[in-house]
Amino acid sequence: MAAGRTRILVLGAGFGGMELCTTLSETLGEQVDVTLIDKSDHFVFGYSKLDIMFGHAAPDAVRLPYKNFVKPGVRLLRETVQSIDPTAKRVTTDKGTHEADILVVALGADYDFDATPGLKEVNEFYTVAGATVLRDVLPNFKNGRVIIGVCGAPYKCPPAPSECVLMLHDYLETRGVRANCDLTLIIPFGTPIPPSPETAKALLGEFAQRNIEWVPQRRVASIDASRKVAVLDDGSERPFDLFLGVPKHRAPKVVEDSGLAENGWVPVNPRTLATKFAGVYAVGDIANTGTPKAGLFAEGAAKAVASEIIAQLKGGEPHLYAGQGICYLEFGGGRVGRVDVDFFSGPAPTGSYHAPSLELRAGKQEFGASRRARWFGL
Repeated sequence: MAAGRTRILVLGAGFGGMELCTTLSETLGEQVDVTLIDKSDHFVFGYSKLDIMFGHAAPDAVRLPYKNFVKPGVRLLRETVQSIDPTAKRVTTDKGTHEADILVVALGADYDFDATPGLKEVNEFYTVAGATVLRDVLPNFKNGRVIIGVCGAPYKCPPAPSECVLMLHDYLETRGVRANCDLTLIIPFGTPIPPSPETAKALLGEFAQRNIEWVPQRRVASIDASRKVAVLDDGSERPFDLFLGVPKHRAPKVVEDSGLAENGWVPVNPRTLATKFAGVYAVGDIANTGTPKAGLFAEGAAKAVASEIIAQLKGGEPHLYAGQGICYLEFGGGRVGRVDVDFFSGPAPTGSYHAPSLELRAGKQEFGASRRARWFGL
């Protein structure tokens, strides 16, 4: 590192970490020393897990190696964070210690399988490993009761369970076994997409048309795999032959141990992403901003933090996090819908609905392609 340069340390190379470092590199280049740390050697778009699960993509095909993330002024290290001292802005990893002038925590949300007894004995589709297992399980499923069950809120990509059940309907229909199967979706919200009543109404209409049972405002509290029963948080039991779970999410333990987290997540100023520690920011799923835990929102928050850092170093006015984003939704039959949501402009979150079409699939594909190009040069 060059002497005198501002040291910026970014923990986590997801949507937030990569966009933050890319923006800083574009504007500041070699004027700052940016270190990006992640324990993995590759990135995966969240929606790719459904593609893996239903055999639309191979696991190797959706992995984007971090070795292709090359930006002036940025070094990316594969290390595992072991402790964070937000007061000193000092981070210890399995490879050494890093000290920073500005620290950005973007470590995302971990899955707490132990929070739901029995979940480890069934299937989940929120990890690449879980989706890969299901890719091999689903072809052998020909009849019975399927539950897609959410084990806690908040969770990443709120539409994903709805997408999963609609795609599963298509999958079973294509194989000619849908009539032999019952599909149930259990989530802890009163509607599939709370900010957008119009989108929620459309999804509920799709569920009704496809004879998909919808169980709102309930979460799966435990699984009795021996009896093949899901126990809900009201004590009721739902039998299944195949269970597809969304694990409860939690802040990584290293973040909880650091003193950054309160009530499970890192409190921040929702417009600047600043934590209660001077010079420390949190972006993405780890931060309690009041916006969804989804990639585009992490990206928007990262842009705001980048503008704040640039303003500190070069002057000018930073822009605030707008709390806006779009989400593409798989409706089945190759159709993709979209909801544009805005969490901060009005007294309550709003969402505008774009009906599913084959044309919107091109928008989803461009969403992924543009970020692959921006971050990885692919």
